[in-house]
Amino acid sequence: MMKETNKKFTAAGTDIDAVKQQNDDSGMSYNEAKEFIAKTTGGHGTGVYSDTDRAEVRNKNQS
Repeated sequence: MMKETNKKFTAAGTDIDAVKQQNDDSGMSYNEAKEFIAKTTGGHGTGVYSDTDRAEVRNKNQS
C-alpha cells in the first residue's frame, strides 16, 4: 500500500515546500537588505525607507 503525500512539486519535480523552507532559512532578501542598509546608514535616495514622521519633525523645528 502506497502512502499518500500532500507535497507539491513543480513540473520539473522540485519540492516547492523544501524550496520555500530553504528561502526562509537563507537570511534577508535583496529588498530587505536594501531597506536595512538605508535605515542604518542613511544616504542619497533612502527617504522611501524612512520611518520618520515629517510633520512631527517640522513641528519640533518650528518650536
